[in-house]
Amino acid sequence: MAEQADKKCRPSGCSQCRNTEALAFYFSMAFQPIVDARSNKIFAQEALARGASNETATTIFDKLTEDNLYRFDQACRVKAIELASRFESDAMLSINFMPRAVYQPERCIRTTLEAAEKYSFDYKRIIFEFNEAERVDKISHLKGIVEAYQSMGFKTAIDDFGAGYSGLNQLTDLQPDLIKLDMKLIRGIDHCSKRQIIVRAMVNMCRDLGTEVIAEGIETADEKMALDDLGIYFQQGYLYAKPAFEKFVTAHEINW
Repeated sequence: MAEQADKKCRPSGCSQCRNTEALAFYFSMAFQPIVDARSNKIFAQEALARGASNETATTIFDKLTEDNLYRFDQACRVKAIELASRFESDAMLSINFMPRAVYQPERCIRTTLEAAEKYSFDYKRIIFEFNEAERVDKISHLKGIVEAYQSMGFKTAIDDFGAGYSGLNQLTDLQPDLIKLDMKLIRGIDHCSKRQIIVRAMVNMCRDLGTEVIAEGIETADEKMALDDLGIYFQQGYLYAKPAFEKFVTAHEINW
């Protein structure tokens, strides 16, 4: 097992990880802004996998197997950094990663660091985001990844927080820098007192833990105002901007 992990984690350089022919399919990225509603500024841009002609992420994920998962995870990081480096911005870059594709964090991060150096992108602007609902065999493995990334200067975030059954345990064990509330909690929150009670409790809990909260999936002005009242100012959703294929949405393009 150790020999297999060593082989898969051996650094191969940016050019090889960017070679999507090795994956047998081509992909690119769209970017959706995460805004700070207090200052009307862009806090981060989330990189979202897309097909060659902006096809949905599902068309890409359907092609993933255990054999190409590692290469895809590495290639996504490089592609996101490469594209993000083209735009003048000081916003954070949020990159989704797959915990099952990370064998040894300190070694699997090398391609990311090489890409950041090659494209003159400050790696401390990177947020590594993982999905709460993704299957992880051992929480200790995920904890090791999060702690290693944080020690290197990266931010970490739990995506879709509240969608699964292990959210509170992960928040306790992993201590991420940010959580992104699942959009099902956000939908219609302006007229649902139960959702407001749950989200308010999460905000207070995260404030005590020193964890920032992001609300995603915001579609209406009423949802936005309800979140403002609850003290959630990092916000993301179609209300502000849809994902833009291979480009950053700028501040003056956002529906404030």
